[in-house]
Amino acid sequence: MNLDKVIAVRTGKTVYRDVDKVVKVFDSDYSKADILNEALNQARIEETGLKIPKILGVTMIDGKWAIISEYIAGKTMAQLMKENPDKFDEYLEKFVDIQIDVQSRKAPLLNKLKDKMNRKISEADLDATTRYELHTRLEGMPKHNKVCHGDFNPSNIIIAEDGTPYILDWSHATQGNASADVARTYLLFWLDGNIEGAKKYLELFCKKTDTAKQYVEKWLPIVAASQSVKGNEKEREFLLSWVDVVDYE
Repeated sequence: MNLDKVIAVRTGKTVYRDVDKVVKVFDSDYSKADILNEALNQARIEETGLKIPKILGVTMIDGKWAIISEYIAGKTMAQLMKENPDKFDEYLEKFVDIQIDVQSRKAPLLNKLKDKMNRKISEADLDATTRYELHTRLEGMPKHNKVCHGDFNPSNIIIAEDGTPYILDWSHATQGNASADVARTYLLFWLDGNIEGAKKYLELFCKKTDTAKQYVEKWLPIVAASQSVKGNEKEREFLLSWVDVVDYE
């Protein structure tokens, strides 16, 4: 296996291209359970019929775990948005359509979004009263079983050379309420500094799916708290600032 060409470096992992394959090599201290769960998620999402890079193997390379997938030639939607700012609205529309397609699928063996969120809220750097309030709010939200990506943002969509969109990175995939996943994407636009894009995205998603904006906003403190457990200090600070927000404009 040729690991000369690095295509991405993320916390705890390095992604290489080997001709028509992508090899994601994890640091030696990365949780084996999380790596195997990521591979399992990807395999389960393949079964839904969504366009994703197929998983080709899980192996060890020099004592480190690695996941091997198909390489999809193309550009990420984030790249295209940056290169063609005049086409941002056009790409955003496509982005929302892809997310709606994802959420129309079922994968009954995926972990439950609510279970994951409850666990993350318990781990969050928040006082007991706030955690209790968030657990209670989460418990009161409608229970659904739609496929939720967990990190749905334009850099995780590759537009192949023939124009076909492929969705990457299923490590956070769960089944649950689609609006929680929408709240996550909205916060990701904010984290990226694209506040105008965040607002446009939410408006567009709610319009296309006939979802009340207030309903998605109810998820924001819950999603922010559960996401604050990972990421760097700046991200944590930003996400925790959303936890106390009760009323939205």
